[in-house]
Amino acid sequence: MTYGSARAVRRRAARRSPARSRAIARRRRLAAAALLVAVVGAAVALAVRLGPDAVRELYLPLRHEDVIRQQARDKGLDPALIAAVIYQESKFRDRTSAAGAKGLMQILPDTARFIARKSGGTRFELRDLGTPQINIAYGSWYLRYLMQRYAGDEKLAVAAYNAGERNVDRWVEAAGGPERFDAERDIPFPETRAYVAGVLAKEEEYRRSYAHELGLD
Repeated sequence: MTYGSARAVRRRAARRSPARSRAIARRRRLAAAALLVAVVGAAVALAVRLGPDAVRELYLPLRHEDVIRQQARDKGLDPALIAAVIYQESKFRDRTSAAGAKGLMQILPDTARFIARKSGGTRFELRDLGTPQINIAYGSWYLRYLMQRYAGDEKLAVAAYNAGERNVDRWVEAAGGPERFDAERDIPFPETRAYVAGVLAKEEEYRRSYAHELGLD
């Protein structure tokens, strides 16, 4: 092939490439749409086969409801709040975070020792946080402590559960007091703002979806 003919071939290829690119892009869009339809269809089929309770369990899990009910009664807390904190912290999966927070309610070792000291847990060991009953009992104790510390203000208590009392005290002071505090405006940490909003939203969902299981009906 001569240089001139090679150049002509390249020019023809260049002229064809936009059309070819559009055709490829169209085929990809159609393939993506077909895949989406297949995924949605499979999800619907699975939902029909499993039933509403199983589907609810997939997107809003609940475990250890007997322990949650007991701790809510003992600590004077809303069981839906305990469930919502567990969901936000671990989605009901036992795990240890990179910061060392442990179990369903993601309790830090220093916080656990503080709770053990205040609640009389003289035989407590950190490995006990891997036991759901103990983890939920300690997390519920701490939630009650924070609710009392912040005069029943759930937003402040939940914010402190995530970011610590010192931070929340500073934010409340900067806002001009608890009565002027607005979580959306006055929490400077995006993670904590999202955490508070998430817990409060899930609390309502647990109250609606699991009223019987949580002893709320």
